[in-house]
This record gives sequence, structure tokens and C-alpha cells, in this order.
Amino acid sequence: QVQLVESGGGLVPPGGSLRLSCAASGTIFSINAMRWYRQATGKVRELVAVVTSGGSTRYADSVKGRFTISRDNTKNTVYLQMSSLKPEDTAVYYCDADIAVRAYSYDMDYWGKGSLVTVSS
Repeated sequence: QVQLVESGGGLVPPGGSLRLSCAASGTIFSINAMRWYRQATGKVRELVAVVTSGGSTRYADSVKGRFTISRDNTKNTVYLQMSSLKPEDTAVYYCDADIAVRAYSYDMDYWGKGSLVTVSS
């Protein structure tokens, strides 16, 4: 069984920084793409950033230049470094990963339960 657990959320003033972590645990053979999504109250969930198994990254336009996604494959962990935070970044942040639990198996999509980030003075 695979679990993804986010950590690092909290309250931060506008212009501040925060780093989210998401650790995958359980029976894992390989992890391919890892992603961060967010969902603000009353809005649809949106993709924030993606990092592939090879380290390529892609960002939503709204966070380019402010957020950085990275991963540590030795720890099965993905990070989201957030800087120059704005009130509109307030949301629950979810991590998501494509994980194979054994050799020659298809990837399955696993989600964490989310971590609340509030940007407010």
C-alpha cells in the first residue's frame, strides 16, 4: 500500500516563503512524474507544478518565477519551494505521483490528503 503525506503548510505573510514536502511510502518500485496541485475555496483544483523522473519541470503561469518544484529520489520525496507568496496563493496544496508498485506493472496515480497554505497579514 502506498501513502503520500504532505507537510510544511501554514500561515505566512504576503511576500513570505514556505516549503512544502510530500513523502511517498509503502511498496514502491518506481516513481515517475510527481505533481503539486492546489484548490482554493470555491475553485477548481489546478495543477501548480510537475517534475518528471528525469528532473524536467513545468509550472502554471501564475507561479512561474516564484515557485520551484524538486524531488529527492533517494527519499521518494517531492518539494515545492514557494516564494513571494500572495494572498491568491492561499489554498490546500495536494501532491500526486505516478507510482509502480512492482516491476512491469502499470503506474497508478496516488494522492496525498493535502496541506493548507494561508497567505495573510
